Amino acid sequence: MTAPKALGTLVVDARGMRCPWPALRLARAMRDASDVLLIADDPQAGLEVAALAGEHGWSVEPNETPAAEGRWRVRR
Repeated sequence: MTAPKALGTLVVDARGMRCPWPALRLARAMRDASDVLLIADDPQAGLEVAALAGEHGWSVEPNETPAAEGRWRVRR
């Protein structure tokens, strides 16, 4: 689900969702926001995020956490 903006960054929490859902949630959030933090725990999410960002020309900053979840900050 998508949480309210925090410090100008829209947070999309896609934990528990399997691909392609995290990437789809990211694409939907990027319609209205230019700075999104995606949180996902699907191992394929990183590949999906990279592919989607490449198609749209977005920049991605991976931020792996010690837990089993990944975090990606995506910007236009």
